[in-house]
Amino acid sequence: MKKIAIQGVAGSFHEMAAYKYFGNDIQTVECDSFKLLSEKLATDEADFAVMAIENTIAGSLLTNYSLLREYNFKIIGEIYLHIEMSLLVNKGVKHAEIEIIHSHPIALKQCEDYLERFENVKIIQTADTADSAKDIVEKKLLNTAAIASAYSADIYGLEILDKGIETNKRNFTRFLILSKTVEMLQPVNKASICFELRHQVGALADVLLILKDYEINMTKIQSVPILGKPYEYSFYVDLEWKNNANYEKAIHYILKSVANLSILGEYEKGSFHQSATFKGME
Repeated sequence: MKKIAIQGVAGSFHEMAAYKYFGNDIQTVECDSFKLLSEKLATDEADFAVMAIENTIAGSLLTNYSLLREYNFKIIGEIYLHIEMSLLVNKGVKHAEIEIIHSHPIALKQCEDYLERFENVKIIQTADTADSAKDIVEKKLLNTAAIASAYSADIYGLEILDKGIETNKRNFTRFLILSKTVEMLQPVNKASICFELRHQVGALADVLLILKDYEINMTKIQSVPILGKPYEYSFYVDLEWKNNANYEKAIHYILKSVANLSILGEYEKGSFHQSATFKGME
């Protein structure tokens, strides 16, 4: 049985992404931070890891890009998860009895419009959505609600007072599937690469022209500061293509135009069309 490192506890969106990608026959390894998740994979306490890398509302998780380079993990896949938020309480608790609502700060931000209806209710930030749900069960809190997934309600036996409370209904998180080794078990049409640019005029434009010439679609570019080198950056770029030969030629010429090129992973791109809201394990 595969062991999959996830950030958070049972019922977290990371666990949902793990089950969507690998299926039900897995064992999740719960981690309270992305650093610990990386350590679990690096020390073979997990076979693979699922790591969030960007959200359509919150943007990119810059520290996770740095972890990819630090640990030299390989990206072997990706999955998009539709993030739908619910207000969860212990059974029998009514709206009028709620004095505290807690959740991860990003989840709270995603539900700002909904939360405006709660006057004189204290909003508290926590480390994880699912852990917030777990907390109100374990402590038998009858004046507290958690914002988390409907899946968390199933896991911990909570009642859903309101569902779909996020402001933006087109809320997706992209998760990377990480391994210590490269696995070429499927066709590849997407790559994540990282490089540094020489300090000269048009350095980035040169790279973009190569991509254009070989019909490579750049779907994302993210700059991350290099520690210890003020005003110097690593560029993380996602590429998609239809012709694999064109991709290989493009990489060949990009290698001559940049410094410290690393291919973080070559894999099959995920699809928003396959990212319907998680329904739980069947």
